This record gives sequence, C-alpha cells and structure tokens, in this order.
Amino acid sequence: MSDLFDLPFEEDDESREAPQPPNPESRIPPPRRTVYSVTELTVRVRDLLEEALQQVWVEGELSNCRVWNGHLYFTLKDDAAQLRGFMFRTTARYLKFRPSDGTRITARGRISVYEPKGEYQLVCEHMEPQGLGALQLAFEQLKKRLEAEGLFAAARKRPLPALPRKIGIVTSLDGAAIRDIINVLRRRYANAHLIVRPARVQGDGAASEIARGLRAIGRVPGVDVVIVGRGGGSTEDLWAFNEEVVARAIAGSPVPIVSAVGHESDFTIADFVADLRAPTPSAAAELVVNAKDDFCGRIDRLHDRLLAAARGRVQRLGRRVHAADARPAFAGFPGRVAMRARHTAELAHALARGMRGRLAVRDRRLRDARRQLDTYDLGRRLAAFRTRLVSAEGRLRSTADRRRHRASAQLASAAARLESLSPLAVLGRGYAVCWTADGRAVRSTSDVSIADPVRVTLAQGELTCEVTATSQHRSTTKDSKDTKDVGG
Repeated sequence: MSDLFDLPFEEDDESREAPQPPNPESRIPPPRRTVYSVTELTVRVRDLLEEALQQVWVEGELSNCRVWNGHLYFTLKDDAAQLRGFMFRTTARYLKFRPSDGTRITARGRISVYEPKGEYQLVCEHMEPQGLGALQLAFEQLKKRLEAEGLFAAARKRPLPALPRKIGIVTSLDGAAIRDIINVLRRRYANAHLIVRPARVQGDGAASEIARGLRAIGRVPGVDVVIVGRGGGSTEDLWAFNEEVVARAIAGSPVPIVSAVGHESDFTIADFVADLRAPTPSAAAELVVNAKDDFCGRIDRLHDRLLAAARGRVQRLGRRVHAADARPAFAGFPGRVAMRARHTAELAHALARGMRGRLAVRDRRLRDARRQLDTYDLGRRLAAFRTRLVSAEGRLRSTADRRRHRASAQLASAAARLESLSPLAVLGRGYAVCWTADGRAVRSTSDVSIADPVRVTLAQGELTCEVTATSQHRSTTKDSKDTKDVGG
C-alpha cells in the first residue's frame, strides 16, 4: 500500500483506479471506547494529582480566609491565577500566627480534588509568612489583640506589697533563674516565706504548665506577690511566655505578678500583661524586696529627723531656762524653790501618815463588821445546824440500838420462859395430847366412850384413833395397847 504522501494531489481521470471492494480479511477493528462516570473520572483525576504532586511548595497571597469548626479555608492567589486551600484543625492549631487576608505566605502541602465540586485544592500541611517570620507575626498579632482588650493598660497594674510575707515563684527547678531568685531573697529578705510551683518553661506544653502554675499558686492563702520567668534564650525558647494562655493567667491572677523572662533586651507578651516587668530573674527578686528597703530607709530617716527635732527642742528650752535663771528677778529663786520643796515633802509625809492612820481605823472597823456579818451568815448557820443534826442523829441511833438490844434480850428471856411452859416442850419429851372429836382435851377416861374417835397430837405429827376400851390405870403402855390406829 502506498504512502499517502506519495500520491499526487490531483490525478487524471484515466489514471484513477476504480474502487475495489473491501477485503474482509484486511479490515482493522475500531478502538474500544471506555466510558467513565463523573465520580470515577474525578476519583481518577484525584489519584493522578495526588500521586504526581504529593509534596509541593506554593507561594501567594491569602484571601477569603475563614475558620469553620477549627478547619482553615482560604484562597491562595497571584496576579494570574488562584488556588483554593484547606488546612485541618489538627494542623491549624499549631500555627504560630493567625492567617489573614492580604498576607503573603509560603505553603507546603499536597494537591487533591474536592469531589463534590470537582475542584482541585491544596491540602496545606505547613504555612509560614513571607517577610516577617511566623513567630514575629504571631507576636505582633497577639500583642495588638490583647492591647485592644486593655490587658496592657497602666490602670490595671497593681503596686507591689511593701512587706510581702509569702512570695510565690513559678519557674523550672532545673534552670539558673530559681537559684538566682533564692540567692537574692536570702541575702536581702531572709525572713521571706517562698512557695515554688515547678513548671516547664520551654517546649510543647510549657505554656499550659505555666498557666496552671500561676492559677495554682494564686489560690495559696497568704501569697502576696508572684515571680514568673526564666533565664535567657532564643525566641523559640522564650516563646511559651508569648502564648495567650499565659497572658490570660497573668491577667486573672488575684495577686500582683512580676515577669522576669530572659535578659534585659528580651520582651514577651507576659512582660506587657504583668504588673511589673523585671529585666532578669535576679532583678525581679530585687524589685520585690526593694519596697522593703525603701520602707526601712524611710523609717530610719524619720527616726533621725525625730531625734534631731527632739534634741533641738531640748536645747532651745535649756537656753530659755538659763536665760530666765540669769535675770535679777530670779535671784534666790532656787533657794525658795528648795524651801517650798521641803515644805511640800513634809506635807506629803504628814498626809501619808494621816491617810495610813485613817486606813488602819477603817480596816479595823471593816474586820469587826465582817465578824458580825459572819455570825449572820446563812452558810455558816446551816453548817452549824448540819453539825447539830449529825450529832443528834448519832445519839438517836445509839439510843435506838441500846433499846433494841434491851428489847431483844427481854424478848429472848420471855421466849425462854414461854418455851419452858409450852405443852410442845412436854410433847418433845415423848408425851402426847389426846383430843375429842369436838376439840376438847381428854383428861380422864370419862371424857370419852367406847368407839369414840379421838386425835392424838405428838411432837411430830398427829394420829387419829378410835377408843376400844377404857381403864383407870395410868400405865401408858397399857393405854397404847388398848388404842388402835385407824388413820393417819
């Protein structure tokens, strides 16, 4: 088959060959058509962009900056084009400055596609301003905002106490600042009570620790002033004192705060918010006790002035006395004063002697009256009555005991005589008493008849018998044989 470029542009009709029918064997199939959905095509474009542009640096001017749910949305543009950008809140929270419209930045991220709108965008992972550094821009932004809120106003600055009893310190235990502060306070104010709240002063999370330390030490009872700070370092090292959380904690402290961060040339947000800024930690300790030195110096000066005024007044009065004493009218005046003093002493002695005599008379009269009153004292009279009652009770008890013993003895004697006369004693010797049915004692055989029932009382117990025979004999043995026990 000839190449198309080998054929003439125009041919004669004679030389033009007649068209040949197509050969089925030499037919080439058309290319296969691939159809994508919009989503599939968008996803493929996204994958290609993310694979090809995984890490890119872009510079431009910010516009349409806004924050929604912590995420940062913006547009990056130059003179000829624009690019939409997005930063997740987990990344935006670590920005050292606040992005705003018109700021020229350099951003690092990856190119991706926002599928719902089919737009490609920059997923930003890092952002830094051009010209000013990120830290300096963040510093200026925060300073401007806090100054607008009035946190730097001189009207809200509180004076330091003249004689602080408890001094709080918020700093790191590993730095030289704590040693410098303690050395100065030990030398200048040895009786001060120090309360140290350790906190990290650089690195991630240091600002939160400093703020927590300020809030905690402000709640300690009796703390009069707090020193917060650290030694010198780079801007990054001192950045914890440029955080907003530290500034808010200093502004909300219930006691005055002295900021002592870095060296004299270093300035932080904490310095502007604090009640007093010290160029170094050692200077902060000096400023805290400086009021005490001024107070003590003022006392010393007042003491010296008071002594000088007293000496001057004594000298002036002394000169007046000497001048008055030198006058002729006062000649012999000291002698008259001495006589009057002697006469006064005698009168005072006589007065004292008379007063002592009067007092002795009044004292005797008072003792006599007290003795008379004691005789009418109800307590004493009750005590005397109580003594008489106790004595009478003892005599009555002894008399009653004697009469009881006497009555007991008489009763025992009467009982013995009665016992000797009692028929029971006779029964105890083996005798018995016979009773008729109607309760009469049987003294003779004529008192009963044959077959009469009788009761025989013994020393122990009683017998019921029936009379079977009678006899005039007094033999006890025969009588017992003639009786028959019918009961009992």
